[in-house]
Amino acid sequence: MTTPTPYQSVFAPGLLTGQAILVTGGGSGIGRCTAHELASLGAHVVLVGRNPDKLTVTAQEITGDGGQASWHSCDIRREGDVQAMVAQVVQQHGRIHGLVNNAGGQYISPLAHTSAKGWQAVIDTNLTGGFLVARECFNQSMQQQGGAVVNIVADMWGSMPGMGHSGAARAGMVSFTETAALEWAAQGVRVNAVAPGYIASSGMDHYPPEAGPMLREMRNTVPQGRFGTEAETSAAIVFLLSPAASFVSGTVLRVDGARPQMRMGWQQAVAQADVQERDAVKPFDGFHRAVTPKVFQ
Repeated sequence: MTTPTPYQSVFAPGLLTGQAILVTGGGSGIGRCTAHELASLGAHVVLVGRNPDKLTVTAQEITGDGGQASWHSCDIRREGDVQAMVAQVVQQHGRIHGLVNNAGGQYISPLAHTSAKGWQAVIDTNLTGGFLVARECFNQSMQQQGGAVVNIVADMWGSMPGMGHSGAARAGMVSFTETAALEWAAQGVRVNAVAPGYIASSGMDHYPPEAGPMLREMRNTVPQGRFGTEAETSAAIVFLLSPAASFVSGTVLRVDGARPQMRMGWQQAVAQADVQERDAVKPFDGFHRAVTPKVFQ
């Protein structure tokens, strides 16, 4: 029997031993990667999502690697379902040490063609659902024992053309992050956000095939000349959950290769392949189970 290849985390082994950390959207993409890293550092990861099959596979991967994981099927848009799910987690683990509010989704649509139903669906998932999960983790656990929340937003600074519904929801989540950090500080709770830019994750495979050329071209709008990795995003999340971030709250950590700083009219050359291998910017991919999105294969 071969020994599983471990997650190559930059953080100290055992950093999160004994902690129960809830990860929504943990069955795929950034959520799956983050769940693996958290488990590799000793946490019991509680995966939450709507697709039991994906959650089961991720949980089996983690336990197969020697980690601890369980899962709960839950539609975070339904208040009663969220309340019941959090109650079960608290009953099983005693408390919730950390929350990674990662569940989300959107589709490509210019504002003029976005229906009220489509708009509301994105808001419900990316804003309301995240609020409900965070509120219940606070009310049912963190209010009494403290904890850390990391909300996953997006690179929506300046604008988010083609995804205005998601940009509005993510901007709302940033404001929620700042307000919750203030309101919950007295109970020993930190609330931060991570804003991924263009990340090569499985989420890209949800877009229609005709979006492929546009997705591949997006790397040329990033000063560092490439897409980020799931592991680079996960590392930012783990930092904000860790003791090293004990005085960090109410902020947004961008993982985007300086993409929002690109300006029209400025002849900015993106980093070429040889430059991308320099120490300070070399891609980090410690996720031993990472899968290249189909659009890049």
